[in-house]
Amino acid sequence: MAQLKVTQVKSSIGTKRNHRESLRTLGLRKIRQSTVREDSPEVRGLIHTVRHLVTVEEVD
Repeated sequence: MAQLKVTQVKSSIGTKRNHRESLRTLGLRKIRQSTVREDSPEVRGLIHTVRHLVTVEEVD
């Protein structure tokens, strides 16, 4: 199954609570931190919620 590398590029200060919680669920706590997650509908939904704060790359 494909994997996604998610990198936080903007701060979560001043954002909505659910945006901050989505970043924590993805495993992101500070700018330029990255995590690799399985590509699933749940992860895609979390990424969609914070798409303005992160960048996403496909990893093999």
